[in-house]
Amino acid sequence: MNSTKKTLLICAIASLGMVACKKDKTNESIGLALENMDKEVRPNDDFFRHVNGKWLDKTEIPDDQTSWGGFNQLRKKTDADVLTILNKAIEERDFPKIKDAQGNEIDSDQEKAVNYYESIMDTVTRNKQGIDPVKPYLAKIAEVKTKDDIENLITNMAPYGGIGFYGFGVFNDLKNSSVNAGYLGGGGLGLSRDYYVDEKVKDKLEKYQEFIGKMLQKFGDDEATAKKNAAKIVAFEKSLAEPMMTKEERRDIRKIYNPMTVAELQKLSPAIDWGAHLKGIGVENLDKIIVTDPGYFKAMSETFKNTSVEDIKLALRWGAINNSLGLLTTDLEKANWEFYSKTMRGAKKQRPRDERALGNLNGAVGEALGKLYVDAKFPPEAKKKAREMIDNVMLGFEKRIAQLPWMSEETKKKALEKLHKLTVKIAYPDKWKDYSELEVKGIKNGGTYFENALNVAKWNYIKNMDKLGKEVDRSEWAMSPQTVNAYFNPVNNEIVFPAAILQPPFYDYRADEAVNYGGIGAVIGHEISHSFDDSGARFDGDGNLNNWWTKEDSEKFALAGEKLVDQYSSIIAIDSMHLNGKFTLGENIGDLGGVQAAYEGLQIFLQKNGRPGKIDGYTPEQRFFLSWGTIWRTKMRDEALKNLIMTNTHAPGMYRAYMPLKNVAAFYEAFDVKEGDKMYLKPEDRVAIW
Repeated sequence: MNSTKKTLLICAIASLGMVACKKDKTNESIGLALENMDKEVRPNDDFFRHVNGKWLDKTEIPDDQTSWGGFNQLRKKTDADVLTILNKAIEERDFPKIKDAQGNEIDSDQEKAVNYYESIMDTVTRNKQGIDPVKPYLAKIAEVKTKDDIENLITNMAPYGGIGFYGFGVFNDLKNSSVNAGYLGGGGLGLSRDYYVDEKVKDKLEKYQEFIGKMLQKFGDDEATAKKNAAKIVAFEKSLAEPMMTKEERRDIRKIYNPMTVAELQKLSPAIDWGAHLKGIGVENLDKIIVTDPGYFKAMSETFKNTSVEDIKLALRWGAINNSLGLLTTDLEKANWEFYSKTMRGAKKQRPRDERALGNLNGAVGEALGKLYVDAKFPPEAKKKAREMIDNVMLGFEKRIAQLPWMSEETKKKALEKLHKLTVKIAYPDKWKDYSELEVKGIKNGGTYFENALNVAKWNYIKNMDKLGKEVDRSEWAMSPQTVNAYFNPVNNEIVFPAAILQPPFYDYRADEAVNYGGIGAVIGHEISHSFDDSGARFDGDGNLNNWWTKEDSEKFALAGEKLVDQYSSIIAIDSMHLNGKFTLGENIGDLGGVQAAYEGLQIFLQKNGRPGKIDGYTPEQRFFLSWGTIWRTKMRDEALKNLIMTNTHAPGMYRAYMPLKNVAAFYEAFDVKEGDKMYLKPEDRVAIW
């Protein structure tokens, strides 16, 4: 029942999302793609259009995508590379020989990745099984007679991804980040909170109700019953969504850190026997439990008490069905896509089955597959040169901190201490995950997608629960090497760059440094800046939630953030929908600080190695900013844009390409931006943070 639609607890990781313009012998662009630029538009007036105009004119969003741009193109290329590697592994079957502690031969991690992939692709078996795999779990729900039975069911389903209302997980203690603590979070709903409470998207909630009705018919309800039950389910989910923290509130990490004794939790949320639940999941003698949303748990208790057993069973049944749709028949998988991708985000066509299977494989046992990817695709020289660039961007950030006019020396000292403690991880883990205890059956041995997915869910649950009260393993990665992304983890004070993002257009070890610094360099700077954004800055250099600011500096920092909020919130992106500057503030600080730090890093490199002449008619500084604009080239379907604004902490790429630059003095100098130009902001209106 594990599903990406359900998020247990919190996401404490903030993530994102090239010499001359000549072609090499393979016709591959190594530098800036000048053919994508619209030089009839001045960079001073519309920088996004100037950099990407011809690309915008000639590019159509593929039918199987809801947006298209630099990230999407690289992900498509990386998926193709990984599928080639995967298919070769399937053909050759030349896997390492592994034995367990008793000397018995077991499947290697690489073979388990292949087994998982093949079980997803085995649509013959999936279609033959129909809905049979989920029937035992639906039967357990049907057998429920009392509220106690419901609590027992929730407890028993915890190892399989949960079934609603609440879930327990283990994560760094935010105020003692070297130790793992227990967290209690709300169960997942079919949609994110805003879709239940925001009248502007009422039509989407109605579509969701229709979707529920159609799916309930697939699982045995007649049309009239399905329609009635769908209305009850949406009303019930809405009653749980309304008391949840807003997405803006959840960004304040302090609000989700609410340690309580079990007795205090019982008083807050008396309808649930919390002692019995914790004992049932194997947790006893817990001094404290960190409750992520007290308001939700208080309201949930009332809802649980006042709702009939039959109505709760109805909601639990829907949760089990909804979380299983993608694991069952191709018809149900398509129906799931038609709502969540087509209706909600405007997709026109499903992605190819092998790409969809690869995405699920990456989410399940990504590092097992990552071993194959790294062996085949990642050159050692790329890691070495990336490390050098990171060092320069770090020096650039250090220089900027030292020169900040608004920050006191006392706070600067603490900021520099934190920066110097920042851990950098590049390409792939030094210590890979151990999947030896995970069973992933191959299809020749009767393995199925549903069974393998449940095995992965249970394995993850056991591994997570085993960490409770123990020292944090800071060597772990939260992304696989073949992931085109990067992230900052505040509780480990670390920035992480998987191998897959160290490719064009972000990074090319053959390219001139200005283009690389404007690409991956600014991404590096972005992740460093997350350590000092409005959320990351609440953590100290050891990863603890700890205020290291003077009161005056904290107030100045907040005022600068408010100015940045206003800049973004003033933009109407589509129809009457504005960007949400408050919700995206952390990412916007990351972009602004990232560009500034990477620019300083480029200057450090040029001072050490000398300035080249113009390339393609552009100075290094101009090429730096043009590269930044290139990586954020983006086209989006209308529904995808609306959904992103509603649910994502990142601003859409077309705004990330130019909004930070309006605040950067070096950009004004590089392109001679003056008063009267559309890109111009008065100096007093520009935001200077890091």
